Formats: sequence, C-alpha cells, structure tokens
Amino acid sequence: MFTGIIEAIGQIAAVEMRQGDMRLYVQTRTLDLSDVRLGDSIATNGICLTAVALPGDGFWADVSRETLAHSRFESLAIGEKVNLEKAMMPSGRLGGHIVTGHVDGVGQVLERREDARSIQYRVRAPGALARYIAPKGSITVDGVSLTVNAVDGAVFELNIVPHTAGEAITGTYQPGTMVHLEVDVLARYMERLLQFAPAPGADGQDAQQDGLTLAKLAEYGYSRR
Repeated sequence: MFTGIIEAIGQIAAVEMRQGDMRLYVQTRTLDLSDVRLGDSIATNGICLTAVALPGDGFWADVSRETLAHSRFESLAIGEKVNLEKAMMPSGRLGGHIVTGHVDGVGQVLERREDARSIQYRVRAPGALARYIAPKGSITVDGVSLTVNAVDGAVFELNIVPHTAGEAITGTYQPGTMVHLEVDVLARYMERLLQFAPAPGADGQDAQQDGLTLAKLAEYGYSRR
C-alpha cells in the first residue's frame, strides 16, 4: 500500500525481456534503501514492483505480462526518470490517498499551460475509467496522488503546485506524454457493491433491507437522488 507522495526520482538503468515478460533495474539515487529488504515493494511510476535483488544503488524487479498489458513499461528507455515511493509503514502518515500500486490504464496528456507558479494539465483517460473520475476526487498519475479539478467525459484537469512539479517527474509532462493512471480504489469497491444491490420487491421496497442501495447511500450523504 502506498500514499501517492513521491520520495525520490529514480532512473531506469537496465531493461531485459525474458520469455515474454520483463526484468528491469532501477537506480534509486536519493531514495534511502537501508530499510528495504528482498521482497519489499517499491512503487515505480505508480506500479507496485517487488525488489528481487538489491545491488546497493537500486533494485531489480520482475514485471509480469499482466503489468505490461496495462502500462507503458514496454516502452521504457534506459536513462528514463521514474517516480519512486516505498511501501507505506503502519506508523506513517497517509499524506495523499490510498494507492494500491495496481495501475488501471494509460492516459495521455493533451494540454499543458502555466497558471502563475502552478502547471495545469488536461489528461485523457481510457473510456472505461471515466466513470471512476470525479471532480475534487483523487487520482494517481505515475504514482502521484492528485486532486481532479474538473471532468469532461474521459478528459480531466489537474493543477500541479511547484513542490509536486519539483519533487516528481510530473513537472516534465508535455502534450502527448503517456502516463499511468490508478483510479480511487473506493470508487471501484462502491461500484462492485452496487452491482449486488437487492432488486425492489413487489411493494416497491427493497427486498433485502441489509443490502447496499442508492437510497441508503443518499440517506448517509454519499449520493444524490
């Protein structure tokens, strides 16, 4: 589990294709690895990778075909910069939002514009992810926890403050840049729960009062009817 608060910018040092999947080496640069052990997780551009070797200045990780299918890792170039975050400690602060490191898809930056000291981006998400993106909701972009400013179909807007632009690769995006997206996990679970909402009974009331319904969500302030 991660928070979406980037700890360091690393660099891809080696990429090896192995029988259809990938092994890569990430130089972690300023990231402190003193508390990292084999088998620990490090989010790399938002993707949870398991450290399988720790040579000292970075880590090796295996990337499965499933991850390759839902990310842009196959196009990684030697020397490319990546956002890094170690797994959250139970005693740490949840400074961003709950991030699983399981990327949902790849989006594309459509527009970049300066706004005082901030940068504003318009990003297009895959159509299947649009329903999970809400104004003032959370989204993870290349591992960075961000707030959605506005949504227009599958296109959403972000505002990047100077600190985030300086501490992550987010400040380097240009129109055409492809980015990893992870939608809010709570939105996914909410959708799944609603899929199993009870059908209305003959009298118009819910057949099972203990199920999750839109009416109950509205009652507790989570939905508008």
